Amino acid sequence: MSDIQINIINKTYPAIGQATSHTAIANLNLSLKSGEFICLVGPSGCGKTTLLNIIADLDHDYQGSISLSEQSSRPKIGYIFQNPRLLPWRTVRENIELVVEKTLSSTIIDNLLELMQLTPSQHIYPERLSLGMSRRVSITRAFAVDPDLLLMDEPFVSLDAPTARQVRALLLSLWQQRPHTVLFVTHDLREAIALADRLIFLSASPMSIISEIRVPILRSERHDEVAIETFRQQLLNEYPAIKQLL
Repeated sequence: MSDIQINIINKTYPAIGQATSHTAIANLNLSLKSGEFICLVGPSGCGKTTLLNIIADLDHDYQGSISLSEQSSRPKIGYIFQNPRLLPWRTVRENIELVVEKTLSSTIIDNLLELMQLTPSQHIYPERLSLGMSRRVSITRAFAVDPDLLLMDEPFVSLDAPTARQVRALLLSLWQQRPHTVLFVTHDLREAIALADRLIFLSASPMSIISEIRVPILRSERHDEVAIETFRQQLLNEYPAIKQLL
């Protein structure tokens, strides 16, 4: 894996039905270290999903570049949307097999299914899955691509707290066994602290980086809600402007 450099000089939406155009992102520079788990935290509507779509090469109408440090080609992307986007006419396993090369050993898929506790459900169709299970399938599918960069756009939104904790724990377990560079969007500061190596706080549009803060809590202590809440309060006390982003 290589480091990834994101440089968005300008992303502007044209004036369609509005008096003026809208600049969503301006002068945003972000470096992602190989294997790093980064959480983007910012207010609703600031352009977080727009940024992910640009990085994923789904939006080409911008000025800037996305590149790997050791080569000129774009990084290989895995993208987990808010909606799991599973094909209803394919089983859990078939949804995962769809995105991987046919030469990929079935044992690799077997391993991913086991890590995400999906083996008993691999031949079930999506309509029979809970939302939490559907999210686990979408995470498994994204890891199966073996991406340089994994994008996650609030993948646990609308899950109840116990289910969200369970899926977060499974995600971390999978990430620690199959490390990838992760860019994770959330508006939940506790969730960000529980997951991230580094927190990136973003302003309202035009989006820019307000601050970057490394999470000092050891990975082995991320299940400790007291430690997470203590650090959260420390951040809010030291950086009062963060409250306006949540």
